[in-house]
Amino acid sequence: MTAVSAPPPGAGRHEAARRVLDRAVTRGGLPGILAEVRDGERSWFGTAGAADTATGRPRSREDRFRVGSISKTFVATVVLQLAAEGRLGLDDPVERWLPGALGDAGVSLGMLLNHTSGIFNYTDDQEALNRRPTHSPDSLLRIALARPPVFAPGAGWAYSNTNYVLAGMIVERAAGRGLAEEIDERIARPLGLAGTYLPPAGDPAIRGPHSRHYTKLFRTDPGAPVHDATEFEPSVFWAAGGMISTAGDLNRFLGALLGGRLLPPDGLRRMLTTVPTRDWIPGAAYGLGVSSVRLPGGETVWGMGGALFGSWTYAYGARDGGHLVTVNVNGDWTDDGWDDPIGVFTDLLRAEFGPRSGT
Repeated sequence: MTAVSAPPPGAGRHEAARRVLDRAVTRGGLPGILAEVRDGERSWFGTAGAADTATGRPRSREDRFRVGSISKTFVATVVLQLAAEGRLGLDDPVERWLPGALGDAGVSLGMLLNHTSGIFNYTDDQEALNRRPTHSPDSLLRIALARPPVFAPGAGWAYSNTNYVLAGMIVERAAGRGLAEEIDERIARPLGLAGTYLPPAGDPAIRGPHSRHYTKLFRTDPGAPVHDATEFEPSVFWAAGGMISTAGDLNRFLGALLGGRLLPPDGLRRMLTTVPTRDWIPGAAYGLGVSSVRLPGGETVWGMGGALFGSWTYAYGARDGGHLVTVNVNGDWTDDGWDDPIGVFTDLLRAEFGPRSGT
């Protein structure tokens, strides 16, 4: 009989995740992918592919990227902090804070945060968006309100970036200063999120170390041309999806949020009270800027995803914030095995949160 030494604790713990990363590049055709895992006091970082396809530079922990709709989680957190301070209420009508914006439509602040307002999603009107190089929140709102509501307030669910433009405008009115300052003062600085910020209109660059962002403009054929979308005017997304961050910062933020360090218990409870979704992420329900996703194996994780041209991100974790995964791809297509990067993310979450054997 030959003695075999037991592997050290945690050895091979992330091998399934590593295989997902490798497949995303070698078979999925993505330029690059990175993932950071926090599990209690342990952390793991993995990457495959390139941050820059011209030079072959690998992706790194320090890389900053556009996080898309994960911005909504930051905005909703600020709203709930203001509510805890008594400076606004989730049942406040939008009309109270933005007189004349919607008229007497019966839309509350809470309906904005959980996408039950019925307000048209302005990013569905690309022709109107492309008529000008930059946008103010007011101009984004005008695009949305040129279309009729998709349902009466509270009568359904539909993902609408317009909701968070309005929420950002209300934050600025209630706080008396800019949304970017509120996010920085209330979340980024206290948590030490050095790579996290909401860029101002007219600033197309990503400050600090970053990956290039590549897009096929949502064309699905493998031979579609690839465009560099690293730099673009961020005002079109603003509160709905304009933020920049890192994997480590997103894990730190989500861990603090789910761990109850950013909101009082009743505020966090309200944030995590979900409604059913429609035509969105498979297995998802939506709270206030946060979603729950039931994985194919039955496990449920909490967090948010974000997708912009050339940068797709998932940041999800266990309900208590003790086990967290953030993954980003610097491309918005896949060539084999997955319909889009969401399939990559689901496989990675299953690898981390599904049943483990021998570890």
